Amino acid sequence: MRACLAALLPICASGGLAFAQAAGDPDAGSRIFTKCRACHQIGEGAQNAVGPVLNGIVGRPAGTYPGYSYSAANKGSGITWDEAAIRDYLHDPKLRVPGTKMVFAGIRSERELDNLLAFLRQFDPAGRKAP
Repeated sequence: MRACLAALLPICASGGLAFAQAAGDPDAGSRIFTKCRACHQIGEGAQNAVGPVLNGIVGRPAGTYPGYSYSAANKGSGITWDEAAIRDYLHDPKLRVPGTKMVFAGIRSERELDNLLAFLRQFDPAGRKAP
């Protein structure tokens, strides 16, 4: 019993986020991001391209990255990009947000999405990678 409590103490001390952020491999996600790189940039110095910069995407309201010309559908979607919304959107963007400008066939693999999300959540809004 004490061993179980000792093992859980670091998780509780971190606010329980260890479970939520344990899924996915950011290195594998970096390789999956090559599917996104044709349209999106991430990291320090990233700029809007065909798609908006993805720095700090987790937690950002849809249609709000400065200087990017979003579709009315995206701006009016009411989505805040939490991990569930990103996962749902990336399964089939046009189904999730009819009228989006994003032309992407989608990612069906849950493992690929886990890895991609682990990669994306590393970057803060300024593009700095968390240690």
